[in-house]
Amino acid sequence: MSTETPILHVDMDAFFASVEVVRRPELRGRPVVVGGEGDRGVVAAASYEARAFGVRSAMPSTRARRLCPDIVFLRGDHRLYGEVSGRIMEVFRRYTPLVEPLSLDEAFLDVSGVSRLHGSPEQVAAAIRADLSASESLTCSVGVAPNKFLAKLASGQAKPKAGLAGPVFGTGIEVVAVDGVEAFLDPLPVQTVWGVGPRTFERLERFGVRTVADLRDVPADTLVSALGRAVGSQLWRLARGIDDRAVEPEQVTKSVGHEETFARDLADPLEIRRHLVRMVDAVARRARSAGVAGRTVSVKLRYPDFTTMGRSHTLPDPTDLAVEILEVATGLVDSVDTTPGIRLLGVSLGNLQDGSVRQLRFNDIEVAQGRAPGWRAAEGAVDEIRERFGNNAIGPAVADELGPKEIGDSQWGPDV
Repeated sequence: MSTETPILHVDMDAFFASVEVVRRPELRGRPVVVGGEGDRGVVAAASYEARAFGVRSAMPSTRARRLCPDIVFLRGDHRLYGEVSGRIMEVFRRYTPLVEPLSLDEAFLDVSGVSRLHGSPEQVAAAIRADLSASESLTCSVGVAPNKFLAKLASGQAKPKAGLAGPVFGTGIEVVAVDGVEAFLDPLPVQTVWGVGPRTFERLERFGVRTVADLRDVPADTLVSALGRAVGSQLWRLARGIDDRAVEPEQVTKSVGHEETFARDLADPLEIRRHLVRMVDAVARRARSAGVAGRTVSVKLRYPDFTTMGRSHTLPDPTDLAVEILEVATGLVDSVDTTPGIRLLGVSLGNLQDGSVRQLRFNDIEVAQGRAPGWRAAEGAVDEIRERFGNNAIGPAVADELGPKEIGDSQWGPDV
């Protein structure tokens, strides 16, 4: 294979469901779904046995049960998935330090400088697949191409297909050579190109565009005129397989947040407050754990009719303290009418920066002189107690439970 800068996109196959099957071998061969089992739940991941019935991620759980009455629903274990993901990323780093994780189950790898140690890009891809099979009993699909865009498309082509008897595996590796870009792209549906959503596709259809080959035939000026300069120019480049982005191993956290869909609509302000307190507690704890602080506090609310509303406020100084985040978040929620009830609530901290760099405030001087309560010391003590005795050892008095919301709690909807 000839590549200018060989990039691998490694994507684990049905990751959450596959990890659960490894943990519970008795489920092998059965239609397994990870997600919220309740009427408001959604499918997070489906095994290939479940996909054979038409079950897909982001599908309402009620529809998944109708399609496959024998489906096995699992709530999911985000902590376990995170641990497995960490080991997977370490496998990647055995082959190259240039690893850019995109999520728990996929990453870009720049393997341009490892040929003497590990062989060709195809050989690296095969070795990674063998390592993950041996160490984790998991399969992955790998795209090998000259850039990120093509590598991600290629890994999609290498994915197993759902069959009635289980997954139908191919080679698991799809290679796109420099001189084979057009041949690879031309037959693909134009919707596979980044930036082509339903509305953009409707506009492209007016020009008779259905495949990437069709898109490449549209002049750049026409695309810019129809879609705007940014989108039009990007689609013109991607239709030709042009993508200059480098693999970025050091990823900066952009926001820290938590949201939850409730089993029933919440209208009682005190009940909403209790959930908000636990969410803010979790967000602040994760921010401190990540060593970041943020200036922008945002809340998200969804009504029973699925209308979604967001509010945000930017502070003059960054914070990682729950007491300060809660004050802002409470004001934002209070500014919204919750009397119709809400089915979803979320809070996030954005506009992040290094948490160790803080602007000295007058309150900090008063704390140092013993004239004011030290919230930073108090919340730090809470962190230490939880670290030593567990999350449920201490927590906000007004919350419904002591422990903070964990990553993944009700992420895919309630189970009731």
